[in-house]
Amino acid sequence: MNWHQALSDFQMYLKIERGLSHNSIENYSIDVKAFQNFLKRKKINQTPLNCDEETIKHFIYQSSKILSPHTQARRIAGLRSFFDYLIFEEYRKNNPTDLIEAPKLGRKLPDILSLDEIELLVKNIDLGHPQGYRNRAILEILYGSGLRVSELVNMNLSNLLFKESLIRVIGKGNKQRLVPMGNISKKYLEIYINEIRVVQKINLENQDIVFLNRNGKGLSRQMIFTLINSLAIKSNIKKKIGPHTFRHSFATHLLENGADLRTIQILMGHESITTTEVYTHLDTTHLKSVVEKFHPRSKN
Repeated sequence: MNWHQALSDFQMYLKIERGLSHNSIENYSIDVKAFQNFLKRKKINQTPLNCDEETIKHFIYQSSKILSPHTQARRIAGLRSFFDYLIFEEYRKNNPTDLIEAPKLGRKLPDILSLDEIELLVKNIDLGHPQGYRNRAILEILYGSGLRVSELVNMNLSNLLFKESLIRVIGKGNKQRLVPMGNISKKYLEIYINEIRVVQKINLENQDIVFLNRNGKGLSRQMIFTLINSLAIKSNIKKKIGPHTFRHSFATHLLENGADLRTIQILMGHESITTTEVYTHLDTTHLKSVVEKFHPRSKN
């Protein structure tokens, strides 16, 4: 078995068996391809079936000179999953990455926006622009429902339940969840769909996609990043922000206002509560005020 065939089979496994998104599959593929390119550069004649631990250690050591610890850790995890797949298919009996330790990583806290900053961004959307109401609806959905950017650009009209004020979201691994759309989100979604989108000439393949560009085709992730970046510049916000910043802000503001972690986990579509727990570290001032308010030893 050569590397090309092994990677192709691995990609099919990730898609069919594990139900991963295109972006996740691409990330796994990048890790395997990087290792394959390393073998070519070093003229190391090893296949996926006889590749050994020492070779991978050499690859990781070389990578550590140019990659961040987070990227190194992801690369090790990607290769580990690849060789686990080969074991699962009985091509190999051992995983050469088993004894390779990933670099220790500190927990990186996500950037968030204050409510005033979000209001400023929204205020700087020109509703007189042909895409103004669309852009306002996008920001309201990102902040009001905590969607991932991939979930936003792939959102379908058939998954908008206006009567119940809910959005059926198709998340990672094709897992579905229901999230509230909120009154403001609902208002601008309805304006965009009923007054703007309805008069567009829409590409046949994108009839059910909610957010469209001026040519009637679905938006790309990059278009959302560009929109938010231009609004940040216009609003004189110096933070480095993107679509995920609104998602982090959604979760943090819910927590600050009394929502429990389990509810936030469901709304965010996190498989594990430990992913959600990062938000408890964001606002130490808020946590301190909670302790002072509710703990008996903190009261006078």
